[in-house]
Amino acid sequence: MRLLVIRTSAMGDVALMTPVLKGMREQYPEVELILLTRPAFKSFFTSIDGLKLFYPDFKKRHRGIQGLFILFRELRKQGRIDYVIDLHDVIRSKMLRFFFWVNGTDVEKINKGRDEKRSVIRGQKKEKLSHSVERYSGVFERAGFKITLSDGPWIIPASGALDKALRISGITDGINIGVAPYAKHDLKMWPEESMIQLLKMISEKFNAKYWLFGGKEESEKLISFQKRVLGSVVLTGKLQLEEELAVMTGLDFMISMDSSNMHMAALTGTKVISIWGATDPLTGFGAWKQPEDYSISIPFNQLACRPCTVYGKGKCKRKDHACMIWLTPEMVFQRLINLKIL
Repeated sequence: MRLLVIRTSAMGDVALMTPVLKGMREQYPEVELILLTRPAFKSFFTSIDGLKLFYPDFKKRHRGIQGLFILFRELRKQGRIDYVIDLHDVIRSKMLRFFFWVNGTDVEKINKGRDEKRSVIRGQKKEKLSHSVERYSGVFERAGFKITLSDGPWIIPASGALDKALRISGITDGINIGVAPYAKHDLKMWPEESMIQLLKMISEKFNAKYWLFGGKEESEKLISFQKRVLGSVVLTGKLQLEEELAVMTGLDFMISMDSSNMHMAALTGTKVISIWGATDPLTGFGAWKQPEDYSISIPFNQLACRPCTVYGKGKCKRKDHACMIWLTPEMVFQRLINLKIL
């Protein structure tokens, strides 16, 4: 039997497939898996034996409806596909699975729980929803493949990547802390000044070195950040993704916003302290398998308007970003001490 699995973005969501795909390969080795995703995400799956990757070209060859039909035909050439597992459920994946369905292939798609998430955002309930990993697993179960999710790590960089990364990064004795100080959306961002003050407080009491992570679009901000924090090193632009993942495995812990770096570090088995403002782990996007008290935020009973967004889009209705401004460096530092992370 051969299954086609579809998920092409975003980075964190793609990474979160690894516990499910790893479990699928371990528990159903006779089932061939073809994953349709972007080549940029190849490093997430190098340790999953027998997983076949297929890369679309949405900018050229597979652009538009005609391009998607070409992609459909190219996928069929890989051999008979018995089931399509759509973990994305966007226009492209809907069209692609429609082509397969018309051709007689069984299909199953993710239930994103949009109504449930809207209820949380509207303040109608503050209940913990299914995690994205659990929603992915549910799609396979509805297709007839019940998966027992194994313990991590779920992303294991190749040993060569680890050796190279450690040579370049210079992981040292003392405490090695990863820091991802930025996020894609402003509502997810703790003030830069707060993060800088937190790291200075740590350095006053501990021998710590900071490894700064972020996207290419954040490189200038990270360089500026590095100049203000003694003992910090920017990794962006110096390492490939697999090498960055390898560095994460050598960290004592990571401090991150609600971002892809949070997910990647957690999936490598590293402790992750995540800082939350307008978004919240309740909606199912928390760092996978991290203790709940590793997520730091202003409690709902102190600030009832949070969370006000699922993905971080939009603007603060209070216009003061209280969910992040009220969260002081001292509060985060004390949590690190109480958790005995430091």
